[in-house]
Amino acid sequence: MRIPVIVLSGFLGSGKTTLLLRLLDEAKTRGLQPGVIMNELGSRDVDGHILNGHSDSAIEKLLDGCVCCSRRSELAGSIQSLSKQKPDVIFIELTGVANPEEIADALTEPQVLGLVQLKQIVTLLDAEHVLTYNSIFESDLSLLRTLRRQMETADLIIVNKTDLVTAPKLSKIDKVIRKQNDTALVIPAAYSQVDLNLLLATVKKQERQAIPVARSFKMLKAVPAGHHQDKERTIPEKTLSFSRVQTMTLPIVSATQPSRRHIEKFLLKFKEQLLRAKGYIRLKEEKSVMLMQYAGKRITWTESDFSGESYIVFIGINLNEQQLEAEWKRWLQLDRIRTL
Repeated sequence: MRIPVIVLSGFLGSGKTTLLLRLLDEAKTRGLQPGVIMNELGSRDVDGHILNGHSDSAIEKLLDGCVCCSRRSELAGSIQSLSKQKPDVIFIELTGVANPEEIADALTEPQVLGLVQLKQIVTLLDAEHVLTYNSIFESDLSLLRTLRRQMETADLIIVNKTDLVTAPKLSKIDKVIRKQNDTALVIPAAYSQVDLNLLLATVKKQERQAIPVARSFKMLKAVPAGHHQDKERTIPEKTLSFSRVQTMTLPIVSATQPSRRHIEKFLLKFKEQLLRAKGYIRLKEEKSVMLMQYAGKRITWTESDFSGESYIVFIGINLNEQQLEAEWKRWLQLDRIRTL
């Protein structure tokens, strides 16, 4: 029996990881054993650490690139590793700039065709910002094409963050969706709260031999996912995901403990360049290391049990890395001087 695969798609900051956490909790309630493949654009595993605190599921990580544009063997290898754990379902969370169509195609490769079966593509939309994508990215046709394909290929479209918009705006969003996809089920949500039976109703427990707990629940590995310029790619150019989205990771040395206000001012200063930012930061006014997430020009802070060195990941289009890094260092130094 092939393992069902549910793909979670959606632009940066649309709520994919929050939905994944809800799915993992619900799977546990139903007695299901899930597997997870997480793809991050950056080289640091921010979202994976979030999952570590919420689930004992086997997790494969594909870091530092977009899995749909990396070598097929990397995704196939992750699926093969997970299949040895005999999960009841595999959730694949894509990067925010991935085209789900490419993943659907990758799941038909001979190495994995007999192991898994694509059950559903779920796309989340950020209701607060989805209508502005055309104007924000009007000069980036490849990105616009990818965002549209995220809607076109979906079986289920979750219009998330509806608590932040008006009814007339929701009506406009529905028209935009139906222009791209007139067959998908479309449901509104806030904080990625949906009826999870829509995704898990057909997932059944797999027959499996007993596997020692120490082996059945573990972090399997992190694999560099390559990038969109892979010379061995076989996907036609018109279907490839957007390739100019860049990421950079900047450390925050342990001796430096910036203030929340200073970090927020820095992010807002570069809001026109940034699509997303996230990281673990030890603030001078907090005892715990804080998980910072920036999406749609909104910033949230959450306590975490992260114990490593502080860092922040920036995601944007055509980032001027030298300028951003220099300004970041200067900004931290200014914050340090002001508190002396």
